[in-house]
Parts: sequence; structure tokens; C-alpha cells
Amino acid sequence: MTRLSALSLGAALASATALAAPAFAANTTSLSHEIVLEGLENPWDVAFLDDGTMFFTEKCLGLSVRLPDGSVNKLLGMKGTDDDYASTAEDLFCEGQAGMQGVAVDPNFAENRQIYVYSTSDLTAPGSNRLLRMTVGEDLASVSDRTDIVEDVPYKPAATDHPFGGPGAHNGGRVRFGPDGFIYLTTGDTHNGEGPQSPTLLAGKVLRIDRDGNAAEGNAPPEGFDPRIFTYGHRNTQGITFHPETGAAITAEHGPWHSDEITVLQNGGNAGWDPRPNVGGRGECPDGYCGYSPNQMEGMDRYERAAFMPMTDLATYPDAMQPIWDNNGWSQGTSSAEFLTGDQWGDWENHLVVGIMGIGFGGTPIGQRIDVIELNEAGTEVVDVTEMTLPMEPGRFRSLVQGPDGALYAVVDQGMIHKMMP
Repeated sequence: MTRLSALSLGAALASATALAAPAFAANTTSLSHEIVLEGLENPWDVAFLDDGTMFFTEKCLGLSVRLPDGSVNKLLGMKGTDDDYASTAEDLFCEGQAGMQGVAVDPNFAENRQIYVYSTSDLTAPGSNRLLRMTVGEDLASVSDRTDIVEDVPYKPAATDHPFGGPGAHNGGRVRFGPDGFIYLTTGDTHNGEGPQSPTLLAGKVLRIDRDGNAAEGNAPPEGFDPRIFTYGHRNTQGITFHPETGAAITAEHGPWHSDEITVLQNGGNAGWDPRPNVGGRGECPDGYCGYSPNQMEGMDRYERAAFMPMTDLATYPDAMQPIWDNNGWSQGTSSAEFLTGDQWGDWENHLVVGIMGIGFGGTPIGQRIDVIELNEAGTEVVDVTEMTLPMEPGRFRSLVQGPDGALYAVVDQGMIHKMMP
């Protein structure tokens, strides 16, 4: 099944043009499949060593590692976990969407044995999201030397009058090393209208930092902004990957009842999300956050909603980074992104894949799937989008990561990690 991709919704509303989509030749019916792990509790992310050793996080349990022989060592547990973990961190907790999320292995792991994990902590009231750096033991059975290199990513401590309005909403949570050697960390707006456009709050941002949490050399946020900020004005970015030819950072982001987005980031750029009341012609909104307005608890035409509360507000921010894909104006939970590399992928080599979890609100198709997206040579425009024919039942695709064996690993909320290979 092939769907035509669209221009950014703001541009589409302005120009009513759509991207052309030539025929796509790849055959997806011959993917091999195996379940690598099952019976997990809300697995969130994975990261690999060259030999296939796989670190993985479970949102309310902690960090574990699967060894090449298939055995699992539980490394770092969170508050309330059992004694099976080599160690526990009682300040780490889960609440709603918050908890232990992204994980990344240092490219120099063979020398420094360092790993990075993003998690919610109560070390500072009322809680914060933190990026932790730890050293993995030689036997892959423990972690030590925890250092919190980012301590001040906001966390939502109290419920508000919004969909999914409980504590812990919108944390972002993906952490990846870029080809430039710096760490990229995505954060969410935490249902705080002020966060995405704030120069100092780290909500609704993509950070670019070194291994100690300092601002990366070359960051160019606007004057007065925290120097760790690479881009701002985001809603809830949970996918980030890097173009295999250009090295450009590309994000996948959840939309607000409309317009999931894929965006090619520009250093210092504004993604154009501004859910504050009394902005863009809006008045007051529930609990100071317009992110689901209007009619936030009811379905309505997605384009009407987007005109009132745009994901990328080009009217207010005409220089905002425009997305290259908006899921045909739907919001279905686009949460992860990865490039397929290697000639084993045939026609799909260097294509982008995104994992979609499915929402189904107000007449929106549920759409639990993986989309394969062909970009132009420069990596700046979508040429075609095709839905992957899955060799297993669909699920809430939380994370997609290509392993060192060239296979695509898919983490699903239902508790499984799948492996797919042509």
C-alpha cells in the first residue's frame, strides 16, 4: 500500500500542492522475522555493541543488556524494582509517559565503556528528566560511575485539563550520537505552553552536547538561549536519526491530533510549535496550554484544527523549519526514525523508516505500522512513502534501530523486540 506524502501542513494549506510520488519498486513480502525478546514491560529503546550485544530500557523497570548468546543481565533498576538488578537507583521513577527512555552507546565504548540513559528523577523537586552517563563493567553485568550530565530537562509533576493530561506527559526522550561525535537529546513540552519557545527552559528542544553535557562547539541558538540548544519550538520529539550521506539530523515528532512531522533540522532553527494562550489569534486555553485546542476532547476536521493550533506556525514564525512530511495531516503517534543502510536492503538502501504507534482519536485511522520513506538525493524532500508489509502482527512501534548485523530491530510497547531482515 502506497500513500502520497504531503508538504508541511502549513505549506499545504497555503499552496494546496502535494509532492509527486513515482512508483515504488521494493517488495516487502520477503522479510525474515524473529522475536528477539518478549515478555518485557513497556520496552522503550535499544542500543548495540558491534558484536550484537543489545542494551535495552523498560520505562518503569530500568536498563538491561542482552548478550550475544541470548542471556539477559539486569543492570540498573528504578525505584521499586526487585533484587534481580545488579544495582538500583531509588531516585529514578516512572509516571505516565515519563520514566527510563532513550539509551545510547558511546562510539568509543571499546575504550571508555560508557553508556548514556535518559530517565526521570526525583533528586530535584518536583522532578526532572536527566541524561545519565555510566560505565559498564567488563563482564557486562553491572554499571557504575553514574554522572548526570544533564539535570534540568523539565518533568510534568501534576495533572492538567488535557488529553493524556496526567503527570509525566511529553518528555521527548531519544538520545543518539551524531556523526559529528556529539550527543543529540530530544525533549518534550511537558504540556507547558511556555516551554517550546523559552530561551532557558529545556522543554520542547533538541540539545546538542558533548560527553560531559556541555554545549557542543558550533551550536547557534538565538542570542540569550541556553547554549546547549540546537533547535527549539518542538512539541514531543521521540525520533532522531542522521542522513547517511549528508549527516543532517532528522526528527520524527508527535502531532497534536493532527500533523505528525518529519523535519530536517537546521542549527539554531525554530520548529514553530507555540502552544501558549493569546498567540496566533487564540485566546485563553485550558490550564495555560493550547496544544490540543480547539475542542480538545472531541474529534474535528484535522485541517480546521491545524489552522487554529498549527504544529508548525508559519504565520507567527515565517522562518520556522518546515517539515518534509506531515503524515497526510494525521496524528498517529510517529515516535521513531532510522535509516536503512547496506546493500542487503536493495531498493530501500538509504531510505528512512519511521515507527507509528497508532492513536485512533476522532476518526483518525489507528495506523500501527512502519513507513518507508524515500528522500531526494539531498535528503531535503520526500519522494515517496510506502507502508512496510510486516512479517508479524503490528504493534505500537516505539523504537526502530538498525543493528550491527544490518537488520532492523523494532521495539513495541506490547513487550517485544522484533528483528527483521530482507
